[in-house]
Amino acid sequence: MAQMAEKFLLSKLSRAGFVVLVAIATLCAVLGEPMVAAAAAAASGIVIAGKTFHPNRMNQPWPRVQQAFFVILLFILLASFWTGPWILSHWLYALPLVAFALVPPAAAAIVTLVIAVLAMIATQWAIGLADRHQMISAFLLTMLLSALLVFLRNYKARQLAPLRRTDELTQAASREYLSADLHKEIQRSEREGTDMSIIMIGLDTHLSDNEPDEDIRSILPRIGRYLHSQIRDFDTYYRVADLQFLVILPGISTSDAIARAETIRKGLATLLESHGMKLTVSTGIAGLNIGDDANSLQQSAANALRRAQQQGGNRSQAYSSWSQPAQPSQPQAQVQGPAS
Repeated sequence: MAQMAEKFLLSKLSRAGFVVLVAIATLCAVLGEPMVAAAAAAASGIVIAGKTFHPNRMNQPWPRVQQAFFVILLFILLASFWTGPWILSHWLYALPLVAFALVPPAAAAIVTLVIAVLAMIATQWAIGLADRHQMISAFLLTMLLSALLVFLRNYKARQLAPLRRTDELTQAASREYLSADLHKEIQRSEREGTDMSIIMIGLDTHLSDNEPDEDIRSILPRIGRYLHSQIRDFDTYYRVADLQFLVILPGISTSDAIARAETIRKGLATLLESHGMKLTVSTGIAGLNIGDDANSLQQSAANALRRAQQQGGNRSQAYSSWSQPAQPSQPQAQVQGPAS
């Protein structure tokens, strides 16, 4: 939840910053300040091409477009030392942080060093500017603070690297942790004597006549957000394949898991339809039985999903002896899973 709140906040700030920069560019163009207008326009380009503005900005060519806007802004700010207005040169304070955010560290360090050298050279020509020496000292102090922030960011990233558990595209937990987490939940369920079920969710791409791979990939973040909205705080969901997810439901019996799976299946079908994708969704449900381990429980859910898709897809199927096939448009209460 904290991760989603952080992304929501960054997205709102990006949009607000874009609006402000566009307003500054428009106003300065009207008032006859072309350099400031150009700098604000380039900065707004950096914002709108960033992944915080829209999730699909992570894909090419957006990162290259963002770097191109950064280079344009850099040249405009450096040119302002000689052409004016001098006030625009104060934007250089933010450039070291922006450089480390947009380009590789080595390139960012070179850019920062070049900025510092050119700034000191340029200020020597600004004889009529009384506070030029104070400006250089403030700029160098800002560079040192920026270097400290970059170091702390990299240090934190290295410290948290072993704890990263989410798929970047869907925010689902990584598959590498599934078996270990499922084993822990099985042990807790057996120790406390409570029910536990899992749901395997798969898109029925084999039933589609076209090749919707690119469209599906673009909608995967929305699928991830939808799954996140449908689970409890102590439930977890994992991306087990390109178009398959597994949800662990502690304390949920097989019959309740069937109803939950139908809700998720119909919701995902509506989501896909709203984006013009003629794809259906199937789910396989398995409840914890005596003697089950993480592998056997996963296999049961996978077999149930496979059975549902073999029957034409667009349905939920609980793991059983398959004596009662599932129906595509009804909650599968009639499908009997293993006794929990």
